[in-house]
Amino acid sequence: MFLKPSDSLNVPRRNGVVITEASLGIVSLIGLNSLWYNDYPRSKFHTINDLNEWQQMDKLGHVFSSYQIGRVGAEVLNWSGVQKKDQLLYGATLGFTFLTAVEIFDGFSKEWGFSWSDIGANALGTGLYVGQELLWEEQRVHLKFSFHRTKYASQRPDKLGSNFLEEIIKDYNGQTYWLSANIHSFFKETSLPKWLNVAVGYGADGMLTGENEAVNNMFTNQDRIKQFYLSFDVNLSKINTRSSVLKTIFSVLNTIKVPLPTIEFNSKNKVVFHLLYH
Repeated sequence: MFLKPSDSLNVPRRNGVVITEASLGIVSLIGLNSLWYNDYPRSKFHTINDLNEWQQMDKLGHVFSSYQIGRVGAEVLNWSGVQKKDQLLYGATLGFTFLTAVEIFDGFSKEWGFSWSDIGANALGTGLYVGQELLWEEQRVHLKFSFHRTKYASQRPDKLGSNFLEEIIKDYNGQTYWLSANIHSFFKETSLPKWLNVAVGYGADGMLTGENEAVNNMFTNQDRIKQFYLSFDVNLSKINTRSSVLKTIFSVLNTIKVPLPTIEFNSKNKVVFHLLYH
């Protein structure tokens, strides 16, 4: 929850939110077009089928981004006192709208292309947020993210990142996406702490290229595996505090999975225990 929500419609807040969101969206798209896409050749609008690349990790990135942007969009409208229906209609769909515009840019780039599977992933992220609000009027299951550095980025820094910040975005080997469910929300009578979650995660490893193929006769020794995780987590939004500032901080930090003991099941039929996985 962002700061202290208004009990009724606060027109100046709402107008400020709308103007800020529209401005940020336009500036971001202009910046992407000039700073990113201008470095690559343009083409006629075209589509691609990239569903099988990167062990679907890039698709989960779309789901996560759409969910989180939509969550913020809904929460700032809630802060403005906008009614629930409009929060979901105009706020929670913000991620899908913005990422669809980016996808159209991809469609005019020779390097990439418009991906229907990306659009589907964007819709899934938006649906995860909206669906829970319609069903339970709360987010019982949060979509979270964690990252650890891997050995692969140094082998292909142009594709997987040449520094820590780039690696967080580009190195799919180090990314894990989590569905983190709050136990108390499903079992109200439990004596367990209200902030305790159980989380299931997905990641992949051994990827130097999008698909399992060589690039210019390089990277032929990829050992690609899928990884599934089971762990506990902390739902920061369930920690009791009267401070609106702390609630805002907890809302932002609640996008990240807390490192805790984790069991890994992977496609090599191995079970691995991690004392503190992140």
